[in-house]
Amino acid sequence: MTETIEQTTCGYVAILGAPNVGKSTLLNQIVGTKVSIVSPKVQTTRTRVLGILIEGNAQIIFVDTPGIFQPRRRLDRAMVSAAWSGAGDADQITLVVDAARGIDRDTRGIVDRLKEREAKVVLILNKIDLVKKEKLLTLSQNLHDEGIFPETFMISAETGDGVPDLVQFLTKGMPSGPWLFPEDQISDMPMRLLAAEITREKLYLQLKQELPYAATVETENWTDQKDGSARIEQVIYVERDSQKAIVLGKGGARIKALGAAARLELEELLDHRVHLFLFVKVRDKWGDDPARYRDWGLDFNA
Repeated sequence: MTETIEQTTCGYVAILGAPNVGKSTLLNQIVGTKVSIVSPKVQTTRTRVLGILIEGNAQIIFVDTPGIFQPRRRLDRAMVSAAWSGAGDADQITLVVDAARGIDRDTRGIVDRLKEREAKVVLILNKIDLVKKEKLLTLSQNLHDEGIFPETFMISAETGDGVPDLVQFLTKGMPSGPWLFPEDQISDMPMRLLAAEITREKLYLQLKQELPYAATVETENWTDQKDGSARIEQVIYVERDSQKAIVLGKGGARIKALGAAARLELEELLDHRVHLFLFVKVRDKWGDDPARYRDWGLDFNA
């Protein structure tokens, strides 16, 4: 008797969309754990993030891309370039639209560019729990009339409503081929970078509008201790002394709270104790440093 070997499939799915439409929340919901940081601030995701899902005999590699918007700075241009690069390499392209926001200028620009490419795109209307049915159906019809969305899914990335149906559809579209990642791997992001991203997320959540985009976080040292814990040292870089004072807070209260929140999430992620040490340094124009772009996988000259 011969054993029947089930044919495996594997492919990339790009998640496109304007800033803050829920792309990272959707990716984390699909994978079942955090691989991409989330905050109410737009343009939180700076680099391409892979989330890897095994569904039956299929391996789906989701590419969470930075939000596509009108770039003004070098970092903006690099983020937008990374997003379109992720779409170009994908087997399937999805466009996430905030159903409550509708077709804003950024979404309009993405749709127009996808039409120029003659792409066929899976439309994902997110945050449907915040929209009345009549408005949702009108939005769906308006986008369907663009002629590039053969399939539409209405979901809530926050609650998971509608996400299983979306995943099932995408699974069927994966091309035949061997899996590209080990079965137990859920992302390709180095743990040092993910740890820095988690701290940056807490920074955004705590400071909100006080410190727009003038901060970044780097993991400088990571030491695994004999007792199984990890000592992690991170630096928060800001551009001015006044911003350093904001991050530190009165008597160092803010950075203590920031460190506590980041440490708790890191311990949950790593499943062991973490000793997190945060330092704040001023680095003028860190956004023009090529080394930062290499770390994030961005093109400095985009």
